[in-house]
Amino acid sequence: MPLISQFYGILIYIYKELGGHHNEPHIHVKYNEYEMSITCDCKFLGGNMPKKQRRLVEAWIELHGEEIKAAWNVYNKDGEIIKIRGLE
Repeated sequence: MPLISQFYGILIYIYKELGGHHNEPHIHVKYNEYEMSITCDCKFLGGNMPKKQRRLVEAWIELHGEEIKAAWNVYNKDGEIIKIRGLE
């Protein structure tokens, strides 16, 4: 599970999803004991996250949505990890 970005204690990961249960590009987010999955279009897939951190993740997705989709597709196809800048 490669880490592709981090900011304000929030860690963003992608998984190989070949045959997985989510068929659209998405990320997995960890913050302390919280975890959630969310698509590149900010559709919540599951988990739990404090409201403030969820809003930060959604803002990050709005800024980097196309990069996230590209990173997810490249990783699932070729296994290459593309890092994406966090919020500053």
